[in-house]
Amino acid sequence: MFTHTKTDFEALIVDNSGDARIAGWLKQRVAERLRVIALDPPLGFAAAVNAGIEGAAGEDIVLFDPSVELTGDAVGPLLDALRDPAVAVAGPFGLRGKGTAKEFAESPGPEVDAIEGYCMAFRRADALAAGGFDPRFRFYRIADVEFSFRLRDRGGKALALEGLPVIKHEHRLWESTEPAERERLSKRNMYRFLDRWRDREDLLVGQ
Repeated sequence: MFTHTKTDFEALIVDNSGDARIAGWLKQRVAERLRVIALDPPLGFAAAVNAGIEGAAGEDIVLFDPSVELTGDAVGPLLDALRDPAVAVAGPFGLRGKGTAKEFAESPGPEVDAIEGYCMAFRRADALAAGGFDPRFRFYRIADVEFSFRLRDRGGKALALEGLPVIKHEHRLWESTEPAERERLSKRNMYRFLDRWRDREDLLVGQ
């Protein structure tokens, strides 16, 4: 962030690890534009993101997953996209439903149904008005899709920006979770999502 971002920003890290070594490492790196929110005890994924949204100082938020690497200024184009009031959420990795809200696949867009949480930009006021991420999503899967729908339900579209200097590495939580358990948690989150949005085909841009 500090190497590549050209606009004014604050970097806010939510430490949801419960790891004393990470807490100690972060304490040595707090700076004027770098703040840390430490959650003790750790919370579920959605509650942790909400803590960051609530604690953020800026009007616009770019959420990054720790598995994402910036190789250039990705923040500038994302903030430019939010200058359009018709855009509710933007990011480099878009998703579209496969004719239904039960299954999503990657899409280059530009207009998509949802933005993946690896990197997503939105207005803080919109996120708060939508109630933030659903705190029932303790596991991260589908939480980004559900949040995208929350934002879009208030008006606005999801915009995928191709060519941003962002590299997506392996997701550490996914890799560290046993296959059977991550499948169970993913299915449970999908059921939660469908309970609220299964009949909202108007939010599927391909329909």
